[in-house]
Amino acid sequence: MTHNLVLGIGAGLVSALLFGVLLKGTGLAVTLYLLAPLPILIVGLGWSHRAALAAAATGSLVLMGVIQPFMGLAFAAYIALPAWWLAYLALLGRETPEGLEWYPTGRLLGWIAATAALAFISIAVLSSPNFAAYEAQLQKLSHALVKTRTGTPRPAPQADKAPEAAPDDATTDEASKVDVTRDELADAFATIVPALAAHGLAMLLTFYLWAAARIVRISGRLMRPWPDLPSTKMPRSCLGALALAVLLSFAPGYAGVLGVALVGAFTAVFALQGLAAFHDRSRGRPGRGLMLFAMYMVLFVTQGIALIALTLFGLADTALDRRRPKGPVAP
Repeated sequence: MTHNLVLGIGAGLVSALLFGVLLKGTGLAVTLYLLAPLPILIVGLGWSHRAALAAAATGSLVLMGVIQPFMGLAFAAYIALPAWWLAYLALLGRETPEGLEWYPTGRLLGWIAATAALAFISIAVLSSPNFAAYEAQLQKLSHALVKTRTGTPRPAPQADKAPEAAPDDATTDEASKVDVTRDELADAFATIVPALAAHGLAMLLTFYLWAAARIVRISGRLMRPWPDLPSTKMPRSCLGALALAVLLSFAPGYAGVLGVALVGAFTAVFALQGLAAFHDRSRGRPGRGLMLFAMYMVLFVTQGIALIALTLFGLADTALDRRRPKGPVAP
């Protein structure tokens, strides 16, 4: 127990250091920041969830005392507690007549979506307890991003010493239409920002959990056997959770923001469900390697737009559950 506690404290200090270097604002600092959840996940999967909880508490307290309270709270809400919670779920098991049954990876995906959405809403509330201030900050950010992406029209060159011509009504109307279009784009972008942020965080949390499990497995300390990931199937209750999230997104205040974040996070994990289903259905088929290579190339070339198709595939796979009968699992 003491050994696990010491390891947890050390992992928490490392994770806090990786998180704190973000204040440097350099490219290297951002890269190190992205590695911050791994020490907590590694110690949680390799030793115990209590060690991961000790790491979360240690890192949060150190950041609160050394830098500022907000940094410690942000670390706890966005990095430490999600990492501890996922490590805890991954090692859950129960005794059955057939032996020890580990927590299903499909349910784990559902919890990853919920965790990502809750982490986003937590950091939003910590940053702006007043919802009006949150909306103002989000609108300012979205308008700045839209303006940067669309650019501003350059003024037409004028001859030297030429008299300035008054702008005609057509030019004024065109400029007004451009401004209105930008405002509409900015408002739409501000609405979906929570979904985009939670979508990306759900993907990252899935990768962190997979990477930490691989590292611990290489060291020989992974407590549960490696799961058959292509056979991952999310429970149908996740479809109901997605439907409730859509309804919640119409609520006012932070409740609506949570609904939007949940929609984004669940679309991410349903895309991963579709990816697993594609791997599973292609097992044993001729040319499987070429099919998988083509799919990943499409994902890369389309810069993630093809994830929409995978999301729909994942939704259908969960709703219909028509996986082909399986024989022995292929290597």
